[in-house]
Amino acid sequence: MIITRTPLRISIGGGGTDLPSYFEKFGGFVISAAINKHIYITANRTFRTGYLLKYAQTELAQTVDEIEHGLLRETIRLMEIEPMVEVVSIADVPAGTGMGSSGSFTVGLLHALHAYKLQNISTEELARTANHIEMNILGEPCGKQDHYIAAYGGLTCQEYHADGTVMITPLALPEAALRDLGENLMLFFTGYSRAAAEILIEQKEKSEKSDSDMLDNLHFIKDLGLRIKDRLKAGDVRGFAHLMNEHWEHKKARSKTISNDHVNALYDKAIASGALGGKLVGAGSGGFLLFYAEDKPRLRKAMTGEGLQEMDFAFDFDGSIIQLRS
Repeated sequence: MIITRTPLRISIGGGGTDLPSYFEKFGGFVISAAINKHIYITANRTFRTGYLLKYAQTELAQTVDEIEHGLLRETIRLMEIEPMVEVVSIADVPAGTGMGSSGSFTVGLLHALHAYKLQNISTEELARTANHIEMNILGEPCGKQDHYIAAYGGLTCQEYHADGTVMITPLALPEAALRDLGENLMLFFTGYSRAAAEILIEQKEKSEKSDSDMLDNLHFIKDLGLRIKDRLKAGDVRGFAHLMNEHWEHKKARSKTISNDHVNALYDKAIASGALGGKLVGAGSGGFLLFYAEDKPRLRKAMTGEGLQEMDFAFDFDGSIIQLRS
């Protein structure tokens, strides 16, 4: 039996510039943080012929082509797994909440199946292959951020080059600043999830058509990501918090579907109730709100009073790991 544990993530800055429709022309830059909310994948040999797959649903398929779940089907096909296996997925956080769950799922699954076949895989190859499955084989309108932060973990800078290569660099910030972030970043669940595909398809199509408003927005977001990196490396966490507001305003301008009146009202109330800055995590229109708080009790009271659920978290510096091999 193999069990892998793979972290989910929060995007800190530069999100959206990791899509090939942008970085293949201009290069991209994103800061991401892996958090201690995980996806667990179990792979185990069975005595029953077929593929027994358990996630939000349960499948028993006799051939790879019969598997309905796209990521499971294409990863199992790529790995040439024989039909005497059970694969189970358990997640700490629901899908569609802006935490990069599909990328983490694919990384964790690929990691588990390599271990199941007694094969080693490097962190870089794990991230690159997982991204290839989702982006190229399945044709999903995703970027590269989620797969790389899931594989590597930590608080990282990701540079995307026009040739598709990715440079991963740990964000070296002072210990006091790291502790400050860990203590004062807060996540609140809005109560509803969303599919990112519609938003990402719109961005992809506009970028490919060289839509000036979209490109100007993404240029600004990339530059803002670099400014956030500089503020954090300098230990200026409050400066980073104020830049989060700029990031959110420009992110909202990218598409009318990224936010809505309810999210905007929640955001405004948070800023008036002890938050210095914040953003909606992920592509938008649902999921988790992330805030940097200078008054945590006041912000917590305001958000829970609106029916939002706080989720405690810490940074994950392990990345995708094999938790059990037996």
